[in-house]
Amino acid sequence: MKAKIEKKTLPISGMHCANCALNIEKTISKQPGVKNANVNFATEKATIELDASLTSLETLEGVVSKLGYKLMRPSRSGQLTLKVLGMSSQHCAGVVKKIIAALPGIKSVEVAFANEKAEIKFDPGVVNAAKIMEAIQKIGYKPLEIKAEFRDEVKEEKRKELNKQRNLFIFSLAFSIPVLVINIFFDFPGKEIVLFLLATPVQFFVGAQFYRGAFGSLRHGAANMDVLIVLGTSAAYFYSVASTFLIEGAIFYETSVLIITFILLGKLLEATAKGKASDAIKKLLELAPNIATVVRDGEKITISVEEVLVGDIIFVKPGEKIPVDGVVTKGHSTVNESMVTGESIPVEKNAGDEVVGATINKQGVLEFKATKVGKDTFLSQVIKLVEDAQGSKAPVQRLADIVSGYFVIVVVIIAILTFIAWYFIFPQKPDIFLFALTTMTAVLVIACPCALGLATPTAIIVGTGKGAENNILIKNSEALEKVGSLKAIVFDKTGTLTKGSPEVTDIISLREDKENEVLLMAALAEKGSEHPLGEAIIRKAENLNMVIPEADRFEAVPGKGVIVKAQDREIILGNKKLLSEKGVEISDLKTQAEKLENEGKTTIFISLNSKLIGLIAVTDLIKENAQKVIGELKAMGLEVYLITGDNKKTAEAVGKKLKITEVLAEVLPGDKADKIKEIQEEGKDVAMVGDGINDAPALARANVGIALGSGTDVAIETGDIVLVRNDLRDVLGAIKLSLKTMKKIKQNLFWAFFYNSAGIPIAAGVFYPFFRVLLKPEFAALAMALSSVSVITNSLLLKRFKPS
Repeated sequence: MKAKIEKKTLPISGMHCANCALNIEKTISKQPGVKNANVNFATEKATIELDASLTSLETLEGVVSKLGYKLMRPSRSGQLTLKVLGMSSQHCAGVVKKIIAALPGIKSVEVAFANEKAEIKFDPGVVNAAKIMEAIQKIGYKPLEIKAEFRDEVKEEKRKELNKQRNLFIFSLAFSIPVLVINIFFDFPGKEIVLFLLATPVQFFVGAQFYRGAFGSLRHGAANMDVLIVLGTSAAYFYSVASTFLIEGAIFYETSVLIITFILLGKLLEATAKGKASDAIKKLLELAPNIATVVRDGEKITISVEEVLVGDIIFVKPGEKIPVDGVVTKGHSTVNESMVTGESIPVEKNAGDEVVGATINKQGVLEFKATKVGKDTFLSQVIKLVEDAQGSKAPVQRLADIVSGYFVIVVVIIAILTFIAWYFIFPQKPDIFLFALTTMTAVLVIACPCALGLATPTAIIVGTGKGAENNILIKNSEALEKVGSLKAIVFDKTGTLTKGSPEVTDIISLREDKENEVLLMAALAEKGSEHPLGEAIIRKAENLNMVIPEADRFEAVPGKGVIVKAQDREIILGNKKLLSEKGVEISDLKTQAEKLENEGKTTIFISLNSKLIGLIAVTDLIKENAQKVIGELKAMGLEVYLITGDNKKTAEAVGKKLKITEVLAEVLPGDKADKIKEIQEEGKDVAMVGDGINDAPALARANVGIALGSGTDVAIETGDIVLVRNDLRDVLGAIKLSLKTMKKIKQNLFWAFFYNSAGIPIAAGVFYPFFRVLLKPEFAALAMALSSVSVITNSLLLKRFKPS
């Protein structure tokens, strides 16, 4: 049988130098079944090709451990994270927690209804994951294992190692300082004994790791840095011991302890730096690239993002994603930051400007210095904000659950009291026992809380089904309830209220009826450009079926515009600064330009042979139905807010067009959730409508998050309601549908309570002494059935609802 070769790449902790890596590599290579082994000290990783039938990772882990290092393998034994489906209330979460906690070997369990997660720690020798999941299934819920990312386990292991080294350093320092001070400044009888007592714990407790590493290395015919450390410190220490107890001589205890202390300090600093550099960017959205081009030893090399270090110089070509956060050191370009800012128009980048990981470089080559990597990047911080915001949501207790919990007990008591009352209080009736039994039965039958149990789920089933028919996905019933208490709704601007891509809105020509000529000259100039505003101009010309000729010469002027020559004509296209520098007078269009800019538009001047011929205005257009939707939301009594990272002038211009007075401009992505919180602290329940990754924390923070379907996965995942069609009218439709569904739920609950409230007294015979009215058990059953039918029928009326 042909051997099955597996290739594994695993982190190794505890290596101090390249010799350590070589020693580990040689040792692993000697093991049976290992076809190839490569241990990289710089990346702290081992790549191993092995025949799993001859050896295992457990065996290799043991071999590496004997050398004094740690080969890290993924292991989830003793800890389990589950997604528990089917929980409909906080009570369900409590039941799941109780069942799991009752199992033998469970150390701790936390169940969160809000995110349907169960975090469990257990003794694998007593219970396993299969038994835990089986116990959950038996009570009617569906558990799904959320497999921990190995990088998180590595991160945790490195954190533990870092803490261990930090504690050892503190311990060593605490003993080393007194050794140094006493040795230099004090002289007293027994001084050597005191120094011996202080130095010995450092030498053998703190330094134990070096002894283990050295002996392990020598045992396999190699020598690493541990050997040097052990030899140096041992010489100083043991000589001092001899001088203290056997011979007369100098003592060097401070030498041995300070060597160990300083080495630990170096290891600590190295581990901290490597920890930050090796933290992989979370792949939740898979927005960030996997590789980066960096300079190492004077050469450009391609490495994985995980290997990028703070301080590395990184190169990004046009069209590539920026791998990590940093500061531009060389080059000029525009960067599409819509993934992180939500704004569609790319931002100019020059030396000294900051760039953010996962954004897209549009034009030129950028060179930047990495300042934040791994968990410190903007993308990772946003993910953390989402997780924190989600964790802060309190689950809503179902009214029907609460009532049903007490209702049955109360009805049983009423039925028993009914029997007792008729049997003992009115014993004169000859068939009193049968009468009492009949009334008691009628009470129990008519009070069956079937209608109460159907009131909420039937409305939710019909309502969410109706929403799905109209591409409105309501992800949980909590959102339906929360919509009813909304007082404010916050809209992100770009991609939500606006179309999300620049478009030409105005073409002004100094010559009458020559607008098309202005557009054609602009398109000709921009044909060789990759600038987003240029793309909008090209798109406009193509939509008008214009044939755009090629330029003879193209020159991009960074941050200002372009200069082209075509058929002996020079065309300058750009901002007022560029035209002024080239001696083109723009006063004829200055007033119009200022007016357009006050409307939040970007103006581009065009000159032909050094003479101004017109200008073009480009902006991100407001969606067709935005104004109507905003008006209807206001008519429903909701306060409407606009939130954006855009400048105040542009934001207020958009707000004015939409008649939104509450404009929150220049809000940083991470601060959007804080703005939502501020509105909530005014006593208002808030809905947030957005689509970009920058909206995700705010969507999670809001009472109701409404995510547009064109948005990133994180926004959609965070949203309580997802609008598949990316149509603003669906925001209105979702709110109306939610309100209508909740209205049906309330109607159902009312009629369910009404049937029982009216039926129980009749069934109990309360009116019999006065009107001889008595409800037989069979009629009580019919009444109960009719109550259930009426609730279902009322819910089905939702099918006639039209969201828009």
